[in-house]
Amino acid sequence: MKAVVYKRYGPPEVVHVMEVPTPVPTADEVLIRIHATTVASGDWRVRSLQVPRGFSLIARLFFGVSSPRNCILGTELSGTIEAIGANVSQWCVGDKVFAFPGVGMRCHAEYRTMSASGNLVTKPSRLSFEQAAALCFGGTTALYFLRNLGNIQRGEHVLILGASGAIGTAAVQLAKHFGAEVSAVCSSANAQLVAGLGADHVIDYAKEDFTRNLSCYDIIFDTVGATSFTRCQEALKPNGRLLLAAADLLQMLDAARGRRAQGKCVFAGTAPEKRADLEFLCEVVELGQFLPIIDSTYPLESIVAAHARVDTGRKRGNVVVVMPLPLSQ
Repeated sequence: MKAVVYKRYGPPEVVHVMEVPTPVPTADEVLIRIHATTVASGDWRVRSLQVPRGFSLIARLFFGVSSPRNCILGTELSGTIEAIGANVSQWCVGDKVFAFPGVGMRCHAEYRTMSASGNLVTKPSRLSFEQAAALCFGGTTALYFLRNLGNIQRGEHVLILGASGAIGTAAVQLAKHFGAEVSAVCSSANAQLVAGLGADHVIDYAKEDFTRNLSCYDIIFDTVGATSFTRCQEALKPNGRLLLAAADLLQMLDAARGRRAQGKCVFAGTAPEKRADLEFLCEVVELGQFLPIIDSTYPLESIVAAHARVDTGRKRGNVVVVMPLPLSQ
């Protein structure tokens, strides 16, 4: 099968397409023919080792000290089940699915095996394969921070920094699903996009400083590492919560301090990979209240260009990579 391989850390040019053995499912696994995958910010970080401050050594120990331990990137996919193991009864050949291997990666390939009971869910009928491939990373991260850490409540006012990215576009839609008033911070070029997703207010970060809106927000969700508690604490209401999806090591340690003056809190961390969260997102999709946003789509042969697009830091939603059709089609 074709797969995208990288043998060293660095710029987009370190990735290239090559032939590798097709995986064989074990008795409890399924083999998925991948139709679409994404190049997410996580792929950029792992490929380049450009991680938040304080995590460089930790990242090398986890992903490989001098070279990548896992040479195939890609954290999410959509596709069709091609084969099933002897013990698999809940899936059939031909089922249309999407999956979230997450840190297990290996989605930048034509095929991938998955545990039949893992983070594998039936593709929502409302979504194309390209949209389904973009459902997991941004959706589960936004869900975890807003619902699990932020305890978002109906009627609260939520500010989202980086509202036009993969996490941000998901966060705008999920915050509206939970009944919140949403202020979205982005560039003027992306204002129409986030307003169309349901944002009640759009703030152009080049023209307006949101921190001057004193005691305005119940939740500030920073999806891109653009602020700190010191900078925005006055913009939080009493008992307000700052959510940091791209925290550096010092911010992670600071978040562990607990409540501050007026009950304000900081939360940071990494979203877990749970099948239940994927199923929840499917429900919101079927309600017509969440749609993964696609910035651009690239064929597998243009994987370097896909990575380069992510490296600009200006993508709107998700960068999707589509696999070549089988010869029979």
